[in-house]
Amino acid sequence: MSGAATGAQPDAGATGTSVAGAGNTRARSVHLPAMHLILSDPSCQPLLTGYGREQTLAAARALLAELRGDMLRVANAGGSAPAAAGEITIPAITALLAQRLAQANQSPLRPVFNLSGTVLHTNLGRALLPDCAVQAVAEALRWPMNLEWDIDTGKRGDRDDLVEDLLRELTGAEAVTIVNNNAAAVLLMLDTLADGREAIVSRGELVEIGGTFRIPDIMQRAGATLREVGSTNRTHLHDYANAANTQTALLLKVHCSNYAITGFTKSVEVAELAPLARERQIPLAVDLGSGTLVDLEQYGLPHETTVRETIAAGADLVTFSGDKLLGGPQCGIIAGRADLIARIKRNPLKRALRVGKLTLAALAPVLALYRAPDLLPERLTTLRLLTRPAADMRAQAQAILPLLQRALGADYDVRDEAMTSQIGSGALPVDLLPSHGLTVRAAAGSRVSDALGVLERRLRALPIPVVGRVAQDALWLDLRCLDADHQQRFIAQLEALAV
Repeated sequence: MSGAATGAQPDAGATGTSVAGAGNTRARSVHLPAMHLILSDPSCQPLLTGYGREQTLAAARALLAELRGDMLRVANAGGSAPAAAGEITIPAITALLAQRLAQANQSPLRPVFNLSGTVLHTNLGRALLPDCAVQAVAEALRWPMNLEWDIDTGKRGDRDDLVEDLLRELTGAEAVTIVNNNAAAVLLMLDTLADGREAIVSRGELVEIGGTFRIPDIMQRAGATLREVGSTNRTHLHDYANAANTQTALLLKVHCSNYAITGFTKSVEVAELAPLARERQIPLAVDLGSGTLVDLEQYGLPHETTVRETIAAGADLVTFSGDKLLGGPQCGIIAGRADLIARIKRNPLKRALRVGKLTLAALAPVLALYRAPDLLPERLTTLRLLTRPAADMRAQAQAILPLLQRALGADYDVRDEAMTSQIGSGALPVDLLPSHGLTVRAAAGSRVSDALGVLERRLRALPIPVVGRVAQDALWLDLRCLDADHQQRFIAQLEALAV
């Protein structure tokens, strides 16, 4: 069937539309049913109920116009009409309508199977929420909530209060405030404390992360003047001391996301910088980026500096994300000194950057899980995926392999192989996790041109698209993020790959 027909076409009349080839008197006439007959047919009633009359009518008009256009082009070219009278039935038309309406009403935000090997994949939504958070969000969707209303006093409250006590308990901070992501947290902090003044940053920490978020650009937007110190690979305490002056509003340290500088390097730790900040009475702020609330080493993962460690080392303010290692919803958290947080909350930008009830509904139960750190690997989805044993993934790969091989046929060679996962979203960028999964290569003598490209597109076209990665002449399907609860849904749609 062709695309939209060119030229205006009238709606089918009471008796329908008859099309015959103008240059071919032997072409058989084909009738399209009248619109009122289509809409009144029992097969169309579920569409009217589900999609409404206006949308169904518009889709039916477009479909009939395309059918007319197809038939006219064939008939005028001297060929036979594509179907005999009566063969284009109303049930056939409503079946096509059902497909089109379903496709048009499908949400553009769809679930996918993340087999890329990156757990906190920014393009795939980062952290998956645990069930307690999902249930809390569902409740917040159904009910009015005490977002900014104090139940005890019956007066207006502060939405940050809903999670502040928990965050103070978990981080050791005096106060906190929440905005919509960590970039917003950095922007708000700089705009409040350094607008029209200088902020000192090491040259080795002038990072750019995904989406071209650059520290110098954010500082410029916030009205702060960047004062670079040190060199790309080495910065010393005296570099900060020599640069500090009466115009200095902030000493800023930035977590190096997505990369690591190795070799002949030197950076100044928070504990080294804090005495200078106190001596000069300049706030010391740290952008942790990912920001974990627990020591990951106790779960067999590489160490990442925690928010509590950073505040204990002398940071006055710490900014970090909610949807990375913390394992919660997208948000940015600013924690630290009460007087500085109070200034930040008075900034008019705070209202523009604040979070809504759904974010807070999800964040509160996730934070509550951290009160039982010994149970965290089984309750917090992100940590459960990061600590998943390679043996479990190996068993999963061996169970799926014959099913995938059968679906793909002799043109492809499927193997189970050891591989490595990464945490993602800038967290521990050089640390890899032992994993296991499936690799798919073009088989010797494969009849498929661009076999891996074809397969990747076929996987993305599945009802739940599958996201892998192509490297070393193979498609790698890392099973770390294939939850056992979703394995059967993954297997069930493999049949759609068969050709």
